Amino acid sequence: MSTAPAGVRPDATPPAVVEAADRLAEAARTGAACPPVRDLFDDGGDLATAYAVQQLNVRRGLDAGRRIVGRKIGLTSAAVQRQLGVDRPDFGALFADMAVPDGGEVPVGRLLQPKVEAEVALVLGRDLPDRQCTVVDVLRAVDFALPALEIVDSRVRGWDISLFDTVADNASCGLYVLGATPVPLTAVDLRTVSMTMTRDGEPVSRGTGADCLGSPLNAAVWLASALAERGDPLRAGDLVLTGALGPMTPATPGDVFEATVSGLGSVRVGFAEEGEQR
Repeated sequence: MSTAPAGVRPDATPPAVVEAADRLAEAARTGAACPPVRDLFDDGGDLATAYAVQQLNVRRGLDAGRRIVGRKIGLTSAAVQRQLGVDRPDFGALFADMAVPDGGEVPVGRLLQPKVEAEVALVLGRDLPDRQCTVVDVLRAVDFALPALEIVDSRVRGWDISLFDTVADNASCGLYVLGATPVPLTAVDLRTVSMTMTRDGEPVSRGTGADCLGSPLNAAVWLASALAERGDPLRAGDLVLTGALGPMTPATPGDVFEATVSGLGSVRVGFAEEGEQR
């Protein structure tokens, strides 16, 4: 039986929102990708409705005992926007059970259609409660930065997604990997960092901090303002994945990805071979 978010009467959630959330949740549960959820809405769905779908499944995760540890920003790179045919950022929730250790391995079957992108991760030491957040606010709030790999995934078959579909699907969250050495922002200029990501030792993606909305700090400002506007601001201790520095690359069993971000170090993850024990 479908459930509405806490504090909301079940009949207060539009049936199409519940159906879209159910479709995405079932795809995640079974490992069988689903059709686009925009098809459930006559007009293809608006952004507020997409976030309502996302929030319903986030609430279900919390009710099941999962723990939110931060947020991800998606669609910050012009290259990734071109890949997906969208023109603005979005955000999703990061859960503790999405973390993969640096140098770890993703089991076969854990994700449906994984792709990998390199990012800058920020960990906050202070709350960011203001609706008109500034770069100065972010600089004061960030405790340290890390290199990161986000392994994005889509529950929608063939990555046939609009902005509505990816927002509803928790911004196409999959898993994430963080580097091991924290770096204070006083030691690095995030706008000028350069990134190279390799797959099995061969370069597959390059970019700079400026490729992420001009700077990962700008992305964090956008996220902090958007969440504060919704009454759910970023808090001390939150992890923020600020968005791709370059194009995302599909992952297949046996692949090993490593990203190096100047001034921050490197981060690595592998994908188990077919037939390996989960």
